[in-house]
Amino acid sequence: MDSQHLGPAASRGRRRGVLFDVDGTLVDSSYFHTLAWWQAFRQQGYDVPMASIHHCVGMGGDRLVDSLLPSGRDKDSDAEILASHAAIFASNWPALRAFDGARDLLAQCHAGGLAVALASSARTQDLLATRRTLGADAHIHAATSANDAKASKPAPDILIAALEALGVRPADAVYVGDAVWDMQAAAALGIPAIAVTCGGTSAAELRDAGAVQVYAGPRDLLENLQDSAIGSLLTASSPVG
Repeated sequence: MDSQHLGPAASRGRRRGVLFDVDGTLVDSSYFHTLAWWQAFRQQGYDVPMASIHHCVGMGGDRLVDSLLPSGRDKDSDAEILASHAAIFASNWPALRAFDGARDLLAQCHAGGLAVALASSARTQDLLATRRTLGADAHIHAATSANDAKASKPAPDILIAALEALGVRPADAVYVGDAVWDMQAAAALGIPAIAVTCGGTSAAELRDAGAVQVYAGPRDLLENLQDSAIGSLLTASSPVG
């Protein structure tokens, strides 16, 4: 994890912050992950439909494999599946792109005095790749990877790690994600969750999973920021008078 000065909200002794998922939320990578898992499964003789895989993207890799493969399988090949997914996804790093408005959204939250964290359960190497794609490190105070949590989403461990890195309480945070698993992780801590549909999950599914608001993507959220749950944090963080 890394940290920087936390800005106006921190200077008054009460920090407020925004936690962001990365894959499918800020970076257009969900379908690269889907394809990488599909190929990794096929290498081990499993023919899993892409739609089923995409539905599980956002979980930790161990949970995803357990959810999609037969429970009575020989699990000796699981490590090879995880390694193959990692290698295939890494081959697509050069093709990754940030969603429209992603950098500006992080910058606006930072400029408004909020602490900003990337609450990702990605491998450290993949997180570094997506951070390079974002090009927004000046607006990010902390970031988590799979190394920072014992259990992956929908468990809330990654969010807890991000909150601790920022020094922010759950009551003073908002989470932004694109998957059902993101919404469930936030709900476990009582954190309001904003959903974006740019990762490929429908607005109805995200609302059913607990999203308080749903936007098309970072640009849509940015254009409606003051009316969003993040807007409430920005108002609370603004200097009085």
